[in-house]
Amino acid sequence: MTAPTHPAGPSISGTTRLYALLGDPIAQVRAPGLLNPVLARRGADAVLVPMQVAPGDVASVVRALRQVANLHGILVTVPHKAAVLALADRVTARARLAGSVNALRREPDGSWSADTFDGDGFVRGLVEAGHDPKGSRVCVVGAGGAGSAIAVALLDAEVAELRLVDTDPGRLDDLWRRLSAAYPGRVTAATGPRLADVDVAVNATPLGLRPDDPLPFPVTGLPAHAVVADIIMKSAETALLRAADERELTAHPGEPMLAHQIDSYLEFFDL
Repeated sequence: MTAPTHPAGPSISGTTRLYALLGDPIAQVRAPGLLNPVLARRGADAVLVPMQVAPGDVASVVRALRQVANLHGILVTVPHKAAVLALADRVTARARLAGSVNALRREPDGSWSADTFDGDGFVRGLVEAGHDPKGSRVCVVGAGGAGSAIAVALLDAEVAELRLVDTDPGRLDDLWRRLSAAYPGRVTAATGPRLADVDVAVNATPLGLRPDDPLPFPVTGLPAHAVVADIIMKSAETALLRAADERELTAHPGEPMLAHQIDSYLEFFDL
């Protein structure tokens, strides 16, 4: 009888460079499944490991991980992107403006540098799909870690108007103030979406991770030409994207945002 075969996983030894992915929940993350095969094909002695860390524990966990000598980097997903910014020694200007990071790197001197790639990945995915946001009116629902980074990247991509929406007035106002100072006259903020004349509507909230989540915004008020984008990657078609399809609107899924970050991660971590 022949023993069953299993796909070869990453080869891990005492020389392997470790990278952690912190989130809560963590079961939905796609980065290990995308990044680890790339590392294996390149012959890189490195592996990305997902770790579920509760919000109240993330600061102590990051401080502990910084003491692990063969841990070379940390990726960060929901809900930790804003909290981890304060734990880095150096942060890029765009991450500081967004108020969030999703990657930290150990430097040769033992210090840690941080950046955010969510926004770049999102915009590159839009452009590749034929939806260049330049000159568009865009509504981003969710001013958290991913939404703030996406907002910065969209403004850098020269959208005509960016409408920020969040149910947390304090968080919304903080982001609006930072972005309005950097991009005067192009950013508005509200606790509810104005969708009747937008070109792109983006769900940058966690709504859609659970089957019983409500839609982050109604699709019924969108114009016929609008693109509905969702950053949720748990399934290829979220409830929001199904609702967009039913209205014959253009639906843009979440995975391109991550896929377009892989090269950025490899460069950032020198892999």
